[in-house]
Amino acid sequence: MKRGIFYLIMAIVLWSGNYICGRFLADALPPHLLNTIRWVISTIILFAILFYKKKRIRLILNWKEFFISGFFGIFIFSTLLYWGLNYLTASQVGMITAFTPISILLFAIVLLRENISRQGLIGTVISVIGVFILFLGKSNAEEAGSWFGGILIILASLSWGIYTALSKKYSNKFDPLTFITGASFYGAILSAISCIGTVRVEHIQMTLETWLAVVYVSTLASVVAFIAWQIGVQQVGASYSAPFMNLMPVCTLLFGIILLNETVTIISLIGGSISIVGALLASFPKPITERFLTQKRSEKL
Repeated sequence: MKRGIFYLIMAIVLWSGNYICGRFLADALPPHLLNTIRWVISTIILFAILFYKKKRIRLILNWKEFFISGFFGIFIFSTLLYWGLNYLTASQVGMITAFTPISILLFAIVLLRENISRQGLIGTVISVIGVFILFLGKSNAEEAGSWFGGILIILASLSWGIYTALSKKYSNKFDPLTFITGASFYGAILSAISCIGTVRVEHIQMTLETWLAVVYVSTLASVVAFIAWQIGVQQVGASYSAPFMNLMPVCTLLFGIILLNETVTIISLIGGSISIVGALLASFPKPITERFLTQKRSEKL
C-alpha cells in the first residue's frame, strides 16, 4: 500500500512539471504537434524497455483495449491539456484540475460499478461549485479565451477519469508497462493523424530550451509518470487513487509561481480551494465520520 502511494505521488509531481512545460511550449508548438512528438518519442522508449525486458505485446489481438485507452488517456487528454494551456496559465490549469478526482470517482462508478456515499455526493457538488467560481469574472469578451481554455481542461479531466477507470478495469489483463505501451502506440497514431493538414512551419519556433522541455514531457512526464501512476492505481485501486490528484493543483500552482513567475487571483484561490475540499470529501474511500468513529473505538480498546 505504501509503495503504491509513493508511485502515485511521483506521478503527480512529474505531471505538474508537464503543465509547466506545456505552458512554456504554448508559443513554440501547436498542441496536437506537441502531443504527437511527445508520444512518438515515449512510445519508442517504451518499446525499447519492453524489448529489454523480453516482454511481448499483442497490439493487434488486444487492439480494442489499447485503442480505447490510448484515445482517452493519450490522445484526447494530452491534446486538450496542451490546447487549454494556450489560453490559461499553468497555475489556472492546475486549479481547474482539482475537478479531476471527481471525474475519476464518477467513472469508477459508471465503468467499475463502485459505490458512492452521501459524503461523495456532497463532495461532488462542492467541487463543482468551486470550479464554477473559478470561471466567475470571465464573462466579458476579453476573457472569452480563458472560458474556452477552462472548458478544454474540464473535458481533459473527464477524459482522464475514463482512462483511470479503464486502467483499473484492465489491470488483471495487462501489466503496467504493457498497458501504457499499447495505449501510447495507438494514442501517438491518433495524434499524428490529427496533425495532417493542420500544422504550418511558421507555427513552429524551437530553441534549446524548448527542446529540453520536449525531452522532459516525452520521458519523465510520459514514460516514468504514466508507469508510476499505473502501478499506483493497480496497487491501491481507482477510487483510492483519486484523492492524490488533489496534489496536482498545489504542485502546479507552486511550480507556476516559482518557475514561470505567474500570479494567481484571489477568486482563483477561493474557487480552487473549494474544489479541492470538495474533491477530498468526495474521493476519500471511507467516509470521514466513519473513520473518526473507528479511530475513537480503537482508542477506547
